[in-house]
This record gives sequence, structure tokens and C-alpha cells, in this order.
Amino acid sequence: MSDSIRLAKCVAELFNCSRGEAILYIEGAGVTVDGVVIEEPGFRVTGQEQIALLPNADLTPIEDVTILLHKPAGVPVANITELIVATSQAAEDRSGLRLLKRHLKELTMIDPLENAASGLLVFTQDWRVKRKLVDDLSRVEQEFVVEVSGQIKEDGLALLNQSINFNGKPSAPAKVSWQNETRLRFARKELSSRLITLLCERAGLTIVSIKRIRIGRIPMAGLAVGQWRYLMGYERF
Repeated sequence: MSDSIRLAKCVAELFNCSRGEAILYIEGAGVTVDGVVIEEPGFRVTGQEQIALLPNADLTPIEDVTILLHKPAGVPVANITELIVATSQAAEDRSGLRLLKRHLKELTMIDPLENAASGLLVFTQDWRVKRKLVDDLSRVEQEFVVEVSGQIKEDGLALLNQSINFNGKPSAPAKVSWQNETRLRFARKELSSRLITLLCERAGLTIVSIKRIRIGRIPMAGLAVGQWRYLMGYERF
């Protein structure tokens, strides 16, 4: 519409605030257009709409967030952000944050899992988390629980704990132990589902399922399959 204007400009004019303040109101889900919350500052309006500020609208800057998600097995990582919706936010999330569209902008998935795997996935806007889990990921221990079938070789557990040539270089030894008759726990730095698969094949085992349950100091505990929560300010990987 040639005579339409951006919602941010309209809000600034209506409520006598700066354009930057108008954007904060809008991206903070504090503005309605004809009774509907609109979170896009670039949303086009004609001036004929009923535009209002909600009672909880404020000018608190929206900080970058990190989201922890329990990925279901079999869900392609290409579609995984579709699970980050308000209805799947964990009831145990103590961050006090509600999902905003702003939280999904420039959200980077860190160290994706293979489609068949399940478990902890990290999405972040925070450069500090990106630096820790991208630049320094090789220094961060990860933990997986792996369901297996088959008969392990006589020295199979020792083989699972040994180094293996992977991606052209020797891998660091893993810490592998039995949790029960069919479930193994793997913990080490630079751990991936592909490496776990190679180690299990070497020991005569077939993988039934792989689940990542921890990255660094952050466990997946409390997150049901398909649920997500915000990383708390005091939590560190």
C-alpha cells in the first residue's frame, strides 16, 4: 500500500516516543493493532487501525537469549526450530521470559545432532555462548546415552575407551561405561554420534538409539521430549 507506514513510525508519533523506543515496545510484544499483538516494527499500517500500548509494555532492552531444546529422534534438524513455540516451553522454565519473535532472529544452532539422534540441542543469539561452543567446542565435554544391541567383543569395553583415528587424526579416549545390559554412557570432548557409531561397530555392537544428555556443565535434565527452555543467566557451559 503506497500510503501505508511502518508500525514503528506510527507508534513513535502516536505515543510521543523515539523510533528506537517504539521498536522496543513492539518487539517486546507491547503493541496491538486492532486488538492483535504485532511484534514486527516494519508491519505496515494505514493510520486507520486502532493501535494501543498494552499495560505491560515497557522499554526494557531485549537481551540475546540461549534456548535449550530436547530434540525428538527422527526430526530433521532442518525443521527443528518449528518446535520452538510458546506451547512447548517447559513449565519448569524459571527464566521468567516469554517467547518473543525477536528471540528467534539470528538464532544459531550449535553442534547439530543427526536426524536419527535425540537429546540436547543449543540455539543461541549470544556471542559469548557462540564463542564457547563454536571456537572452544573441542574443550567442552559432552555426554551421550546409547542403546545398543548385539554381543560385545570380549575386549569390547576396552576398545570403546580407546582412541580411534577419526577425521584424519587420533581421537581422545572416551569414558565409556555400562548403565545396564543394553545401555552405554559415553563422555568425552569432541564427541559426536558418528564417532560413537564407529566405536560401537569396532566393539561388535549395533546402535539402537543415541541421546545427548549433557553439553559441558549443562544437562538436559527436566526437559521432556520436544520441550525447550531458556538458559538462565547464571548457567555456564
